[in-house]
Amino acid sequence: MHVVFDAESLLGFLAGLDGVYDAPPPLGDPVDLLAHGLQCAAVLRDERPDDLGLQLAGLVHDIGHAVGDDPDHARVGADVVRPVLGARVADLVALHVPAKRYLASTEPDYGLSEASRLSLARQGSAMTGEEQERFLAHPAAADAVTLRRADEAAKIVGRQVPGLDVWAPRLRTYASGV
Repeated sequence: MHVVFDAESLLGFLAGLDGVYDAPPPLGDPVDLLAHGLQCAAVLRDERPDDLGLQLAGLVHDIGHAVGDDPDHARVGADVVRPVLGARVADLVALHVPAKRYLASTEPDYGLSEASRLSLARQGSAMTGEEQERFLAHPAAADAVTLRRADEAAKIVGRQVPGLDVWAPRLRTYASGV
């Protein structure tokens, strides 16, 4: 697993995700991991402009695809970012897959991309009622659902959003407070 020590190494790792995909098409999403993270962060910035932690979780939520196993990429990604971005961002990263499973069980018509539908089966499918209760008991559950909705909205080829150069000072500032 790639170890990230500080904001600079995390930013360098993120920059290296340009051209790296979660899975080869048609199994994966149509945008690379960097573009997907940037789009997700931008969606969250628009929806929750005062929540930099949530925005950064959007930026880094799929980092685990570059270092881990697909069904476990959320936990792997959380472990990578925790030392730099802290517990809240790491928890949101870890919860973005359970949030997908939650939405699949509570909103069957929820607009999952084809790649998300394919990966859902590998990630445990829709939650049972008991799993839903456990998920909702987590203090970050509502924010994780917001992140998940942004995740699905962040898969548009060619979408113009602020680049990593815009997010870098925000990430550095956030990391310095962790």
